[in-house]
Formats: sequence, C-alpha cells, structure tokens
Amino acid sequence: MDFDLSEEQKLVSDNVARLMKDKYGFEQRKAYAESPLGFSDALWRQYAELGLLGAPFAEEDGGYGGGAVEIMLTEEAFGRALALEPFFATVVLAGSALRHGASPEQRAALIPEIASGDLRLALAHAEPTSGWNIHDVKTTAKRDGDGFLLKGEKGLVLHGDSAQKLIVLARVSGGQRDRAGLGLFLIDGDAKGVTRRGYATQDGRRAAEIALADARATALGDAEGAGPVISRVIEDAIAALAAEAVGAMSEAVAVTTEYLKTRKQFGVPIGGFQALQHRAADMVVALEQARSMMYLAAMSTGDPDDAARGRTISAAKAQIGRSGKFIGQQATQLHGGIAMTNEYKLGHLFKRLTMIDMTYGDADHHLARLSEGESLFD
Repeated sequence: MDFDLSEEQKLVSDNVARLMKDKYGFEQRKAYAESPLGFSDALWRQYAELGLLGAPFAEEDGGYGGGAVEIMLTEEAFGRALALEPFFATVVLAGSALRHGASPEQRAALIPEIASGDLRLALAHAEPTSGWNIHDVKTTAKRDGDGFLLKGEKGLVLHGDSAQKLIVLARVSGGQRDRAGLGLFLIDGDAKGVTRRGYATQDGRRAAEIALADARATALGDAEGAGPVISRVIEDAIAALAAEAVGAMSEAVAVTTEYLKTRKQFGVPIGGFQALQHRAADMVVALEQARSMMYLAAMSTGDPDDAARGRTISAAKAQIGRSGKFIGQQATQLHGGIAMTNEYKLGHLFKRLTMIDMTYGDADHHLARLSEGESLFD
C-alpha cells in the first residue's frame, strides 16, 4: 500500500504547518481564546485563502477535490498547535453531513460559502440525555407547509454560539432511540425560536446549549433518512479527531523531550537518567501506535462495508484514547509541578487529549463494543 502523499497533499501539509508555526505560538493562542469569538477570524480567512476549508469537498460541489487525507493532515497540524478555529465543527462535522446527506443543490449552495470562509456551520446532534448514543433523539420536527418546525434541546454544540447556520438532528417519527425517522435540518443560527447559550469548554474551545421552540427549518436531503447519515458523520469525525490527537501527542512528546534535555538535577540534565529515558521511549512507542491507527482510520472512512468500517473506527478510537492518556500522564510526571499550570502548554495538550478521548465514546467504550463483536453504532 502506497503511503506517499501527492504533491498537492504535501503542499497542504507544508502550508498549514508553516502557518501554525508563524501564527500559533502559545501566547498568541491565549489572545485568540480571549477574543469575542473564542478564535481568530483573521486566521479563519487565511485558512480559506490556503484552500483548507474547501479541500475535502468534491469539485462539482464547489470544493477542491480532496478528502480524508487532507482532513487528516490539517487536523494533525491543528492538534500540535491546539488551534481554536471551528474547522472541526464546520468542515468535518457539518461538512460531512452535507457530503453524505444533502441534495446536490444544497451542497452547491453551501459548500462554496464554506470554502470562501463566509459561512460557519455547527452540527447540533447531541442532547442532554443521549450520552454516546447518537440515535437517542427527543428533539422533534413537525411538518409545516414546505418546511418543518423544530422543538427540543441540544447540548454541547461545538461553536454553536457563533455559527451562522445550524444543522440539527431531529426526529420526524418513531421512538426516542430508533434509527429510522431521523432527519437533518438546516436553520439560521439567529432564527426565531432559536435560543443559544455559549460557553467555554475545559480545553479552551467554544460550545453552546441550544433550545428550539417551533423554529422553522428546511430538511437537508431526505427528511427521514438521516439515521445512516449521522453514523457516517460521526465516523468521519472520529477519524479527524484521531489525527488531531496524534498532533497533540507529537507536541507533548517534543515538549517533554526538550524539557528532559534542559532540566538539570544533581548538576546534569535529567534526560541522562536511564529510568527517564525508558519512560520517554515508551511515550514514542505509544505515539507511533496511535499514528498507525490514525492512518487506518483515515483510509477506512471510504470503506463501503458498514460493519467493517465501524469496527475499524472503534479500534482506532480505542488506541487513540489509550495512547493519549498514557502520553499525557507520562509527560505530566516527567515535568513535575510545571505541567499543572495554565501558563505552560503541556497541561493544555493533556486537557485536549482527554476531551478527545471522551468525545463519541472513550477507549473503554469502544473496546467493549469490539469485544462484543459489535460495529460502531450497533
């Protein structure tokens, strides 16, 4: 199997790495987080100029003809820098919903706006009582003329406080946990009947709680065919999160290695102590295990076999979670008290790795599903 990148993919990787190095120092990130949006709008525009926002979409839909590899390369670089911009919310989550669920006319109308940086989207799918069951949906969609009226509550909507449009998962028919009867609906973020409460998450990003009170919306594709679509969306999301986690782990290993070279005890760098060398080597092994699963997850998103694809994604999520926890713990121990302060990057990396592990099921959850012979969303 050929793992070499194409010239276009190398260009994407080089450009985003250079941008992160120039514009995403730790102090710069702190300033972005304290801005009204919680991220840099100027950098968001630069992402558009570099083609990052349109890279994963098909050319006929207004994108640049890339896919999972371009997302992987971008998310890995973002993970190293702890980037705050809503790439994951808009391009990965909402973008995947458009690719798998929207009509050609809807994709043609929305994707060029995403690619240009003029439109930010948020996917509102989780609910306060749904846990990790993505098909547990109480929010209802009632037909009203040529549209729908949405009623319910959505929780932890990533960047839902600043998105211009929302894609909402709601139930048209069936029971609360049925896969059938679900639809995806497009609605303006400031539409009548939409109430948003934004807040900062533990890892420095932004999210929102959203209440819908007969808010008028338009169906995205098939109004009752979103059950399989939302499964594909979350699989794509997990593959992207795997790449972001590998980026964060790589940075944690690099920061720790540099610390071991410079921190002195008994007059010599602590990196010379054999016990600490062994722990650093174990961190590198865990990182490479995670990197292998990152590649596998990215390649598997296009697998037409639903069961095989689901099992692969679960396996990747389990390894990413275990590696991230191990590397975060070892890095913290090797740094001592400095790793626990907000003024040092490592603590923020560990927070982000912990949040990634808990998103869409932690390592133990996915290991349990694999041991029972279940695919991701059985």
